[in-house]
Amino acid sequence: MTPDLIALILAALLWAGQLAHLALRANLEIGSRYFLSPRDTAPPRELSQATLRLKRAYENHHEALLLFGVAITAITLTGKESIASAILAFAYLGARILFVPAYALGWTPWRSVFFGIGYLCSILLLVLALL
Repeated sequence: MTPDLIALILAALLWAGQLAHLALRANLEIGSRYFLSPRDTAPPRELSQATLRLKRAYENHHEALLLFGVAITAITLTGKESIASAILAFAYLGARILFVPAYALGWTPWRSVFFGIGYLCSILLLVLALL
């Protein structure tokens, strides 16, 4: 398995871990009864600011992972795996890992910096696949 695909798998595991952590916190704050219901009504109370930040970080990764997944798929299918693609893939992963605490703890401007690094890595991987 290529380093690029390993980075993609690890990014997907990070995404799954973010969802599990978010679900656990939300269940502890609101109670599982609401989450087991069809959710036709508003929750009985709001989530805490910290949990809402984790939710936004998860949603952001959900969106970013699609572009990264397309980029790694393009690199793999075109046979353009290289040291450069591996570096970019793991730089994306590192940026996404750092993005979670940066978002959760309100680190400004670092949240945006880590987002930008990850986004740039995905774009550069797409460009590499075209070359």
